[in-house]
Amino acid sequence: MSDTMRHHWLLLGACGWVLLILMFASKFINFNLRVPDDYGGKSEPLSWTVTATKLIKSLARELEKSEPQPAHQLPEGTVAVNGEDWQAVESERLELVSSVCRNGSLKNLTHTPIGKFVLDRIFVCDKHKILFCQTPKVGNTQWKKVLIVLNGAFSTVEEIPENVVHDHDKNGLPRLSSMSEKEIAERLNTYFKFFIVRDPFERLISAFKDKFLQNPRFEPWYKHDIAPAIIRKYRKNHMETTGLRFEDFIRYLGDPNHKRVDRQFGDHIIHWVTYVELCAPCDIKYNVIGHHESLERDAPYILKAAGIDHLVSYPTIPPGITSYNRTKVEQYFSGISKRDIRRLYARFHGDFRLFGYKEPDFLLN
Repeated sequence: MSDTMRHHWLLLGACGWVLLILMFASKFINFNLRVPDDYGGKSEPLSWTVTATKLIKSLARELEKSEPQPAHQLPEGTVAVNGEDWQAVESERLELVSSVCRNGSLKNLTHTPIGKFVLDRIFVCDKHKILFCQTPKVGNTQWKKVLIVLNGAFSTVEEIPENVVHDHDKNGLPRLSSMSEKEIAERLNTYFKFFIVRDPFERLISAFKDKFLQNPRFEPWYKHDIAPAIIRKYRKNHMETTGLRFEDFIRYLGDPNHKRVDRQFGDHIIHWVTYVELCAPCDIKYNVIGHHESLERDAPYILKAAGIDHLVSYPTIPPGITSYNRTKVEQYFSGISKRDIRRLYARFHGDFRLFGYKEPDFLLN
């Protein structure tokens, strides 16, 4: 066989191997980038086209991220531990909150009045002396189901119809705001209190998808009232008439004067306001602050700490749904200007600091 023919066959063989590698890489990434979001929701394929070079680079990033790293959801210096030592993790979280709350330079970002807006977010279980502060887009629905069972309306979380969970006239969950000042003070001072947090930027992505793209519970006001109002004020090119874009949403959230817009939206804004505004963690002393990213560990711990683990179980968590997904965050923020991202971070800086989430320098710099 001539050298020319040999080189020809070697080249064909090399091309075949490259094609096989690219096919594998494409399938691998396609599988890994189907992002499960909220409980019961559909996986969302991330829709963008990449060249063969980008596929290989993306695969390399995925493999790099699979190496052992400090848990993203825990305060810096905290490492994953066995279940029996989980109380140490919770203690570090509470100490971090206490420390940041004492920081006078962050006071405007960490303190909020305990008014009706906050008291409306706190659900009450008098039977077991529990207060749960609602922070949407962190598996909140499942905790409501737990409280509904504890209040005796249903025997198990599986029996509760979805349309009952969020119907506050039917789910039997009183809010702290419905009580007298004396009753409120007594419960805040003596009941077991908890809430759940999640990476602030990933939570905003979840809120945007749930309310403006998927809208599974058919809440038409997000599409017909709120989205047009945001577009009118924050879209740069008013000739474009497509639905709300993520960049419009982020520009609105990062506006220092956003409260002027919020007033016309009412309580619908709870899905994207800060944890500070929702639950007043510097002004109410919570017993436990759970993290969505470690919910598999946190949920059993919370039930045990509240003394109700023998009465109810937290619903099964779908695999992968609680993990922080940097790829998804990068993809959503890829078209957002650095100026708008920095303004957004300035607003949510208190949430990042209070709960140990690292500054997203891969977006800011």
